[in-house]
Amino acid sequence: MCRNIKTLFNFEPPVTPDEVQGASLQFVRKISGFTKPSKANEEAFLTAVDDIARISMNLLRALETNAAPKNRAEERPKPSPAPRSASAPEACERAAFSGRFELIPDAA
Repeated sequence: MCRNIKTLFNFEPPVTPDEVQGASLQFVRKISGFTKPSKANEEAFLTAVDDIARISMNLLRALETNAAPKNRAEERPKPSPAPRSASAPEACERAAFSGRFELIPDAA
């Protein structure tokens, strides 16, 4: 649940509804703290994802820029030079519970 939400504006080819839905799901997961909500929270969770996706698509359609569209292949993250430590998920959990959104590296 510690993945970053990527920029979706001004790309060629343009963003797809599935990409916006995926980013909306990540956002709701992050702010709710749920990877998968309980049955009691499922309706509110899914409604929030849909609402955020709709609002995000409206925003992306309304934004304007004079910059040339970015190439998706060039903007993809480069492979990491070193593998992440086995404790990275624990650091992510600590970050989520502390209210911080960046990955907290181990002090070791």
